[in-house]
Amino acid sequence: MCLGVPMKIISREEDTIVAEVDGVKKEASVMLLGEDVAVGDYVIVHAGFAISKLDEEYAEETLRLMKEIFKPEDMA
Repeated sequence: MCLGVPMKIISREEDTIVAEVDGVKKEASVMLLGEDVAVGDYVIVHAGFAISKLDEEYAEETLRLMKEIFKPEDMA
């Protein structure tokens, strides 16, 4: 199963960002986005690409729900 995960941008250099969620950092391209993003913005990252920009409140609520649904003990 593949999921696009909301992540917060922590750095950007041209079309490449580094985004983070729960201490996990991923590099992704912003070439598919139709809007500008900056450090501090939230994006959905999937397969190495930022595919959508998210409102901070929506991103944080989505992450909260994902943590509730995908509990570590359920993954073992």
